[in-house]
Amino acid sequence: VLLTAADVVGRIVARPSEIDVGIVTALIGAPFFIYIVRRQKVRAL
Repeated sequence: VLLTAADVVGRIVARPSEIDVGIVTALIGAPFFIYIVRRQKVRAL
């Protein structure tokens, strides 16, 4: 589901060209990963 959504976003945002799925996935996934890491550090304290 995430890759399909990332593909659609990549096709819509940069018309008439496309943005690679990996780039869109990284833009979505990196902030989410940072959020998870920070949340785990707060629980450890």
